[in-house]
Amino acid sequence: MINWDEFEHIHVIKKLKQILNSWWNIDVIFTDERGQLRGNDMKSGMAFCNPAVSTFLSKDTSITSLSDTVAKTLEEIRTSGNRYSIKKWDTAGFDMAIIPITIENDFMGCVVAMGFMKDRAAVNRISEVRERMAIFGASGDTIDKAIGKISFIDDQDREHFLELVELVAQEVVTLHLEITSRENRIKELNKELGSRYKYDNMIGKSKPMQSLYSMLDKIKGADSTVLIGGENGTGKELIAKAIHYNSLRKDKPFIIQNCSAFNDNLLESELFGHVKGSFTGAIRDKKGLFEMADKGTFFLDEIGDTSPTMQVKLLRVLQEGTFIPVGAVEGKRVDVRIVAATNRNLKEMVEAGTFREDLYYRLNVINIQVPALRDRKEDIPFLAEFFLNKSQNNNSPGTAKKILTKRALEKLYDYAWPGNVRELQNEMERLIVLAGAETKITADMLSPKILELGDKTKVQGARLHGKLKDALEDLEREMIREGLRRTGWNKSKLAKELGISRAGLIMKVEKYGLDKRKMLK
Repeated sequence: MINWDEFEHIHVIKKLKQILNSWWNIDVIFTDERGQLRGNDMKSGMAFCNPAVSTFLSKDTSITSLSDTVAKTLEEIRTSGNRYSIKKWDTAGFDMAIIPITIENDFMGCVVAMGFMKDRAAVNRISEVRERMAIFGASGDTIDKAIGKISFIDDQDREHFLELVELVAQEVVTLHLEITSRENRIKELNKELGSRYKYDNMIGKSKPMQSLYSMLDKIKGADSTVLIGGENGTGKELIAKAIHYNSLRKDKPFIIQNCSAFNDNLLESELFGHVKGSFTGAIRDKKGLFEMADKGTFFLDEIGDTSPTMQVKLLRVLQEGTFIPVGAVEGKRVDVRIVAATNRNLKEMVEAGTFREDLYYRLNVINIQVPALRDRKEDIPFLAEFFLNKSQNNNSPGTAKKILTKRALEKLYDYAWPGNVRELQNEMERLIVLAGAETKITADMLSPKILELGDKTKVQGARLHGKLKDALEDLEREMIREGLRRTGWNKSKLAKELGISRAGLIMKVEKYGLDKRKMLK
């Protein structure tokens, strides 16, 4: 079934309707295969170009008459095999062109262009339109205005006029097939993500993410401490949640604390709790997060930002499972699985003397590295679509779904994403707001930094000094490398994009050492 509301916002369809309005004062409506009116115009007060059309379509009796006429005409077109039919609408007195919307040889509906006379010979019917409008209660001024807008579409204009109306029908078909294809892709993706490519709420089909899922699957039955590394915005907290909610502790508490959020005194109180009177403001006993996480999982984010003093206290919990609340004299014992995360290189910090070596090895039992988005660009289309849908559901529920154009997606590929998945999510939310009623998100809607830095990324590696030949080779190598990643190593597709033969591309891949196995090591 066609989602009639989807295409009402499409720029091409709106533009075609505007052309028909401005050239011949023609109004365009849509019906389903039974002649029933469809589309957003039918829900928004029906502000049509010609007051005659508004007058007749505001009455239930006229709409019923129109539906009967359209349904019968569609049956005649089906039987005759004609492209269209121009019919007089007896209720109104003027003519209308009916163009079927055909999908897989089935009539799914039609485009109806109305409010004109098919030639000058029909001039005698102008008085008929005037009489019908008066019967329907239109004022004299409205009738005069409507009559003045009725065009005569003679032979020399008729084919051009019909081509424009047919273009509207074709755009509806194209968009319907595009939406159907996209929804089918999403269904297939959801099936894949439900089994092989998804672990909890993570999305990704790239090789780095598949390796990550494989690691998570291996440790889900374990109870070992996990250290998660990765840049800001890569989703380390999401990984921690996936570890917990797929573990044997999934029905127990999952507690989160960012270690850089407090100074030492406040952090100690948050982690271990305190007793009444232990410091100014401690008016009652407070249970710490470690105690709240008992039998569950405690996620310590930004563990690399803890002070040497706090590191000693964390080490004791990891070694012995005990801690002492602030101001208390007796310790408490807990059974907590620790998952820690950091965007810093703890090994280098150990060598520099800023992070305890014994704590590092206690934390680094199982090490998981979350890939940066620039290292898993194959996932950008899936992540972008997920965030677009999520943001639209939050900000504009019930509106037509928005899709990225090919050019916009290419710009997303070109950008380096220093803020990783979080930056992509913020960009998609921004686009939903700026796109407004438009359903297609074009490249010019993207943030300036993506447009500018994306262009710079294309020429990374091209030397600003030295021989021109070397600079061109550097640029060629970078274009091929990024193209291989973007197309999933589809050499035929990339060769076509670059305008070279597949054999020529293979030779250049060999020349620059861009073999897939080498690049994924």
